[in-house]
Amino acid sequence: MIPLHDDNPTQITPLITIAFIGLCVLVFFWQLSLGPGQEAALLALGVIPAVIFDHARLPLELVWVHPALTPLTSMFLHAGFMHLAGNMLYLWIFGNNVEDAMGHGRFIVFYLICGVAAAFAQALSNPESPIPMVGASGAISGVLGAYLLLYPHARVLVAIPLGFYI
Repeated sequence: MIPLHDDNPTQITPLITIAFIGLCVLVFFWQLSLGPGQEAALLALGVIPAVIFDHARLPLELVWVHPALTPLTSMFLHAGFMHLAGNMLYLWIFGNNVEDAMGHGRFIVFYLICGVAAAFAQALSNPESPIPMVGASGAISGVLGAYLLLYPHARVLVAIPLGFYI
């Protein structure tokens, strides 16, 4: 299902939601500008469970930040346009209401904690994996959970792309 609209008007302008979307889009264009170097950015800034849990080390030229920071940096990287577009659509539809309920400051903290916690939880499921994890899906899953708890009776208009199933 693809969310298109919800029936929850907001009282505030969702500045942080807009900022997170803008930052993810900006980082994606930066990734694209790297050309063949894009893979290096994913390795350097994505969460690699084997590196986080000290089962492997990155070559020095790929150590751009301390490995403990990659759960934070990874949530602003995306593996492709559809990955970015899907995540940002969900953030736009649901993030504005959660930000409205929490306020700007608490929403920033909540979003980042959800993203970091999801990255660590995923990494724990396969701590020796050498594959980098990127994307805002963990943070956005936290936003979706908060939306469900805050607005359990909200109506959300969705598109169901049946062409994939026929």
